[in-house]
Amino acid sequence: MDETDFRLLEAIQNGLPICSRPYETIARQLSLNEAEVIERLQYLKMTGLIKRLGVIVNHRKLGFTANAMIVWDVPKNRVDEAGHRISRMSFVSLCYQRPRQLPEWPYNLYCMIHGKNKQRVLQQLDELIEHCDLSQYPCEILFSKRCFKQRGAVYKLLSKQVAGIDG
Repeated sequence: MDETDFRLLEAIQNGLPICSRPYETIARQLSLNEAEVIERLQYLKMTGLIKRLGVIVNHRKLGFTANAMIVWDVPKNRVDEAGHRISRMSFVSLCYQRPRQLPEWPYNLYCMIHGKNKQRVLQQLDELIEHCDLSQYPCEILFSKRCFKQRGAVYKLLSKQVAGIDG
């Protein structure tokens, strides 16, 4: 990483500008061109210095107030297949695996359904169970009770001297 990469991370850590060409706007702030900003971000992602760039949606402001995390206890040899099936459903916003925390927490597969009302989410869950052949796996439905602040990563940027950058 060089000084420009540090400045770029600092410029994006609170979100991209809301405009038709956010990378161009950032480029102007950093005295770069748009292509250079995109190339540098691709490099930082490719090297693992940043994981991803994505949109954070405030579901509640869009009217999605019935948000449910469904947790499943799926046998280890079936969890990948079940996860792939679940993630193909259009109403599932995310699906991921986590280690069980036995004996208190036997669940290892998680998925999220955002809905405008609880009844619709429960209908979608029934559809998910039927379509993905999940009826034999124990699950729990955890509806959100409050909304936490959602944001992207905040980077604690090292000084140029610590990072080994001259100047």
